[in-house]
Amino acid sequence: FKRNIENREQVRALTDSLRALTGRDELPILIDQEGGRVQRMQPPEWPQFPAGPDFDRLYDVAPMSAIEAARVNAQATALMLSEVGVNVDCWPLLDVSQRDTTEAITIRALGHEPMRVAAMGKAIMEGLRSGGVVGVVKHMPGHGRAVVDTHFHLPTVTASEEELEIDLEPFRRLADAPMGMTSHIVFQTWDPERPATMSPVIVEQVIRGKIGFDGLLMTDDIDMKALSGTAGEKAAGAIAAGCDIVLDCWGRMEEMREIASLLNDMPAKSLERLDRAMATVRGVAPQGDFAELITKRDELLGLA
Repeated sequence: FKRNIENREQVRALTDSLRALTGRDELPILIDQEGGRVQRMQPPEWPQFPAGPDFDRLYDVAPMSAIEAARVNAQATALMLSEVGVNVDCWPLLDVSQRDTTEAITIRALGHEPMRVAAMGKAIMEGLRSGGVVGVVKHMPGHGRAVVDTHFHLPTVTASEEELEIDLEPFRRLADAPMGMTSHIVFQTWDPERPATMSPVIVEQVIRGKIGFDGLLMTDDIDMKALSGTAGEKAAGAIAAGCDIVLDCWGRMEEMREIASLLNDMPAKSLERLDRAMATVRGVAPQGDFAELITKRDELLGLA
C-alpha cells in the first residue's frame, strides 16, 4: 500500500526482507497497481498510468489497438513492479459496467460489453506475466451491478440468473487465470443471505462451478464495511465458504492475532493452487524496455 512505499530502494529492501524472513523465493507479495486512482506506486518516483476507461474509449475506435495498448501497458507495469520485488498485481478488473454502477468501479472498469472486457483483461494478464508478475482477476462473480461502494456499504443485486450471464462471461473467458478475488456483494438469485465472499453457494456453485475457476481464490479486503463481524469472524467465514486466502489489509496486530487463532493451516488443495499460480511466472525473466512500452502505449491511446 502507499503507506509502505517511499522509493525504489526502500520498496526493494522491504520485499527482500519479507522473502528472507520466510525463506521463500516465491513468496507472493501483492499490490493494487491498476492505474488511474488505484495506483500505490505514484509520481514523482513512478509515472502516472492510465485507467481502464482510457482503453475502453480506444476500443470504440480501434479494438485491436486497444487490446495491444492494454497489453503493453500491463507489461510496463510489471517491469516496474518486478524491479522492486512485487510479483502479484491485483488486476485486471473483469467487472462489466452498467448504467448505474458505483463510481468505485466505473473509474476503473474496462467497459460495458463482456467480450471487450474479456479481451482487454486477457491482454493485461499476458502483459503482466511477460514482466514476471501474476495477475488477479476480480471481483468474482462480478461487481458491475453494485450501485454502492463496498468500502462503505453492502450492495444487493436483484438481477436474474439470465441477466447475470453478462457478468459471468469475462470470468468464464479467463477461467484459467492463476488467481482471482471475490466481491462483497449479495446476489439474491444465488444466495439472498450472504455476500459472495461469505457464501459457500456462490464460491462452489458459481465461481468454481458456473465460471469454472480453479485458481487461487482470495477475498477482497475483509476490513471493508460491506462485511460485518470481527476480523476473525469474517476471515473464518470466508475460508469456510471456500476461499483459499483472506486479505485483511490494515495490519492491526490484534486483528491478525484473532484471525490466526481462528484459522487452521492452509489445506493441501489451497497450497496446490498457490504453487500452481506462482509457477506461471517461475523462471520468467521480465521482458521489454520500459520506455519503449510506454511510448507505444501512448501512441496507441492517442488514436482515440
